[in-house]
Amino acid sequence: MELTLGPLLRYVDETRATIWVETSSACSVEVLGHTAQTWSVHGHHYALVLIEGLAPDSATPYDVRLDGSVVWPLPESSFGPSVIRTPRSDGSFRMTFGSCRRSAPFTAEGFKQFGPDALVALANGLEELPDALLLLGDQVYADEPSDAVRQRLREAHGGRQGSEVADEIGNFEEYTWLYDDAWLEPAVRWLFSTVPLCMLLDDHDLRDDWNTSLTWRQWVTAQPWWRDRVVGAYASYWVYQHLGNLSPEQLAQDATYRAMLTLSDDEERTAYLESFAWAADDDPVTARWSFYRDFGTADRGVRLVAIDSRCSRHLEPNERAMVDAHEWSWVRHAVLEAGRPIHHLLLASTLPFLLAPGLHHLEGWDEAISSGAWGPRGARLGERIRQGMDLEHWASFRKSFDDVTALLTAVVSGEDPPASILMLSGDVHCSYIAEASLGAVDHPGTAIRQLTMSPFRNPVPRHLRWANHLLDARWMTWLLHRLARSAGVRDVAADWRLTHGPWFDNGAMTVRLSGESWAVDVDHAELRGDQQLLARTLSYPQSSV
Repeated sequence: MELTLGPLLRYVDETRATIWVETSSACSVEVLGHTAQTWSVHGHHYALVLIEGLAPDSATPYDVRLDGSVVWPLPESSFGPSVIRTPRSDGSFRMTFGSCRRSAPFTAEGFKQFGPDALVALANGLEELPDALLLLGDQVYADEPSDAVRQRLREAHGGRQGSEVADEIGNFEEYTWLYDDAWLEPAVRWLFSTVPLCMLLDDHDLRDDWNTSLTWRQWVTAQPWWRDRVVGAYASYWVYQHLGNLSPEQLAQDATYRAMLTLSDDEERTAYLESFAWAADDDPVTARWSFYRDFGTADRGVRLVAIDSRCSRHLEPNERAMVDAHEWSWVRHAVLEAGRPIHHLLLASTLPFLLAPGLHHLEGWDEAISSGAWGPRGARLGERIRQGMDLEHWASFRKSFDDVTALLTAVVSGEDPPASILMLSGDVHCSYIAEASLGAVDHPGTAIRQLTMSPFRNPVPRHLRWANHLLDARWMTWLLHRLARSAGVRDVAADWRLTHGPWFDNGAMTVRLSGESWAVDVDHAELRGDQQLLARTLSYPQSSV
């Protein structure tokens, strides 16, 4: 009996926690005297253990037992014990976030190609770990797996050589190889066992440019490999990532989780999960990947609303939306009807809400001509540029961008507006801070900031760094603004500017909240001898909380 993957510490509140594990066979999983029986799909065995009765404002070391035998912590581990920390009674809270992590060996060649790993550096280098870790997409790269996984694919599917997807992940079983490759690194495995995790998926969790446009979707859904790929992607994402995002109350209402616990055998559970996964892609209304989570204490509330900006898109050219009407109604409810005071609102999306202004105007122009503002030829040109340059952020879904500004306006106009609205994002392989203000209403008591951190480990080439700087140049911003206006693109009801960054090195960003105060730390990963450690790049604002 072995612990195959995990433990992953997922949900934590003042007295409860959930811990996710994968095991080598069916068994009873015990943590701190609380047990759960494994369930299986595709021959893989999983459990999510609910622990109750934890002391508020406490740190509780734990071990994991399978059928009574201790399997965690590992005897050879150089890290400390895994610990469940419940929220501090003073309400202070720290969340570290980022995105985009490629798996590669920690060798001279691996460091040359991908640099140091910010998650390993986080585990190695901080005196005080964060209270939560938010992974904003591209936890795994199904279209660009590591050399080790590619070799395994070639050995298993030699007949697939020559196919355009020969070296890509094709089904649920192969997705399990990706998660092993990404999460079995000892430092990361320990980090995930002791810091509560929240996760969202982005395009590389399935394939680059996923749902970038209707044209792209029509092409990909016609491919013979698509069904197995998308079913494996959604099914594995639900098991490995999304399930742990949910609170105990949300788990009790989740029909798919209930089916995993009640169906009688692996074949039935696998069929149910695959049907759910296919429906989730065919009709996004059948699944919800957005989620919210409350942190801190009841009187010092921090609410994270994590928005799925990849799966729930509406792609009809004249009705394009980053988040369809069904999903957006849920987002508004989660933000505006929290049922508790919110001192700080963390609004998360894998794709940034606010880009460098020049890139924002470029994406607005491209959306307009793709929708016919410059005729059929312009639409074809716009689609080629859209896919070639990955112009698919909130700025290129102008209806949804307007929905966001309207939501922010409603929040700051409420009876008890939060002290901060911090918009957390990744994806763009650079990091920056933008200060924003709304055009329709003054909000001196509420700071609005775009905080973008990417990558954990996947730096962009030098020519793309220069392109980012060019798009942020004042003259280029002016030129692209004029270009967008020439295609009929109107200005939006918000202003912003990048005040810090962009930075391009691997790293992580941490939000620190206490009472009405907030601050942000930007850390980048460095190699110091044979150690991967974080170095502080910026504390913003300069005064700390």
